[in-house]
Amino acid sequence: MYRITCVVGTRPEAIKMAPLILTLKKDKRFAVTVLATGQHTEMLHQALSHFGIAADVDLNIMRDRQTLDHITSAVLTGVGGFLDESPQDMLLVHGDTSTTLAAALAGFYRHIPVGHVEAGLRSHDMSLPFPEEANRVLTDQLATLFFAPTRGDAENLKREGLSRTGKKLSHTSRIHVTGNTVIDALFWTLKNLKNRPEPEALQDIPEDAPLILMTAHRRESWGEPLHRICGAVADLLRERPEIHILIPLHKNPTVREAIRRDLGAFAEGTPPQVIFTEPLNYPDFVSVMDRSLFILSDSGGIQEEASALKKPVLILRTLSERPDAVTQGTGVLVGTDPERILSEARRLLDNAAYRQSFASRESAPFGDGTASVKIRDIIAQYLEAGA
Repeated sequence: MYRITCVVGTRPEAIKMAPLILTLKKDKRFAVTVLATGQHTEMLHQALSHFGIAADVDLNIMRDRQTLDHITSAVLTGVGGFLDESPQDMLLVHGDTSTTLAAALAGFYRHIPVGHVEAGLRSHDMSLPFPEEANRVLTDQLATLFFAPTRGDAENLKREGLSRTGKKLSHTSRIHVTGNTVIDALFWTLKNLKNRPEPEALQDIPEDAPLILMTAHRRESWGEPLHRICGAVADLLRERPEIHILIPLHKNPTVREAIRRDLGAFAEGTPPQVIFTEPLNYPDFVSVMDRSLFILSDSGGIQEEASALKKPVLILRTLSERPDAVTQGTGVLVGTDPERILSEARRLLDNAAYRQSFASRESAPFGDGTASVKIRDIIAQYLEAGA
């Protein structure tokens, strides 16, 4: 059996790696270890449990107001120690977190092949998103196999010279377009949502009331940019008293405190216009996305999920490493400019034909829900070839 370790550190990583973990575990060719770094703790394990997955190893590195230095060094040391005790045939990492980069570096130091799930995404600006763009670019320099969600992502890797291979790989076997595993996770969840009760967070919102989902947490938005976002939302709430905005608050206290300070007054009415919640479990979050008229978010994963759900998402960033969400999907880049946010939100609220134009798009830019099977087959082919 081939020994494969799947490393996850945050809630989004757990969600996106879960369908791949399940697919690998069903295959008798693989002995799978799930290693949780604990970059996020409660949210990480909550996401894994939705898919019936428990971590085999938990580094539990999370600290209050943790720094990037702490996360990176603790993951590098912890994953390295695990690999020294339990050598692996392949290490799988996901996306662009500090866990991703540090775990990939630990594998690279030990000459263990690294498979990068969700490789090749680029904003082409190392500061946006920060530090995720740098994490992803550096991880791609360390990886052996690249699982790119889209053809555009694969082209990014080729332009950077990453299709060049060593003596153990053929010229075409490093970069593979697979779709994104988040679509696998979304479809799995939608299938299993049947007969599930409505999330508690939605129960006090009238069925016919316009609902907007908002998430914001990016480091580059901390401070004045987040204040501008909240200011635009406050203006929208004042002029549209009929709407409700549900905001699952990120665990980071810098983000929580800023959003509560700027929008807390709207959570005090009866019924409240703003509903603050703790981070929702994934099935409840999917239910809220599906119930929403549109979404305000700086999340990368939500851009992908919204495309599959055919929900408009106003992207609270000036650049996106997922351009397909804008060109083929359901995303509109609005940045943190209050006027831009307000004008697009008003248009979505007032123009039913405009909203419907998002739902009527037939493209599926991030895959069809079979990414995990494709990745499993590529890994098997690589390992069976004795690479």
